[in-house]
Amino acid sequence: MARSDLLVSLVKAGASGDRSTLTTTVEALVAEERAKSHHVLADKLHRALASVPVTASSELRRSGAPGRDFVIESEPRVGLDSLILTLPADRLTRQLVEEHHRADLLRAQGMQPRHRVLLSGPPGNGKTSLAEAIAEAVAVPLLTVRYDALVGAYLGETNARLARLFDYVRATPCVLFFDEFDAVGKERGDIHETGEIKRVVSFLLMQLDQLPSYVVVVAATNHAELLDRAVWRRFQLRIDMPQPSREAAAVLIERFFEAWPEPAGLSATQVATQMGRSSFADIFEFCQNIRRRHILSQGGETLQRVLTQELRLWKTRIKPESDGQPTEPTAAAPRRSRSDPKKDRRGNTPRA
Repeated sequence: MARSDLLVSLVKAGASGDRSTLTTTVEALVAEERAKSHHVLADKLHRALASVPVTASSELRRSGAPGRDFVIESEPRVGLDSLILTLPADRLTRQLVEEHHRADLLRAQGMQPRHRVLLSGPPGNGKTSLAEAIAEAVAVPLLTVRYDALVGAYLGETNARLARLFDYVRATPCVLFFDEFDAVGKERGDIHETGEIKRVVSFLLMQLDQLPSYVVVVAATNHAELLDRAVWRRFQLRIDMPQPSREAAAVLIERFFEAWPEPAGLSATQVATQMGRSSFADIFEFCQNIRRRHILSQGGETLQRVLTQELRLWKTRIKPESDGQPTEPTAAAPRRSRSDPKKDRRGNTPRA
């Protein structure tokens, strides 16, 4: 009973201080206690919460609570079934969603759903869309971190803003999305970085550890090699988001073909083959542009003709230096330096 009275006192104290995390925390505690058949304690928590007026978390968000300026809140509209994912990415994401849908069962057994996800891969391959789809599947808002408002120029300013940000997101279940996570999660051993960024990383890791499980953190990076080694350990799910295979690209192209008013003249596989290794974003923009050109022609050109013309232009586009692909080896054999110990001047291999 002593522990129960203490919990009730904590709830009353939190309510009187108008703490934004109170409502969600109490609801989670009530669900957990009812799952353990502790109905008396659950009822006390409910009565304690109702005894003092509490500002709803949604009202706190609208009234400009501290930390609100560091995120962009949006209503997720991308569904998980609409994404084209690799098998591991699809399975891991669905496991995460199931854990949050059945969180009460996990908490009844003393466990929490996983809630920290790291997405890595080249740009334009669905990391942002997957974060939005997770939010849509769990039925919570998506909060995207604004680095322009978060990162300060003065000593300790960024940490102070991070503290306000994390206090704010604890107000209600949500998906907190860090795009370009390497901007704040850099390797602390990098000699080129200042002591300030090292303090930021240390503080960020501490805050991630203290987040409740109803806040799902999704971090995305195009440069996983830049992340601090301790960052990797904080994320329970690490999902690779590679460039699409030819088959996956063809699936996306086929979806556009099905929505077009007339036949494209080529199969989706043929188009995917001619486009080569491309990101989902590139394919999306390519197909959008074809439809755009067809609409502007006002019936003067067929979709097949526009598609053929755009494919020719596609092959002349400027690519990134590596384009996400390994450099092709040359036909000539590489020359060996004079210091190569495996051969002497005549090209013979010396004996041991």
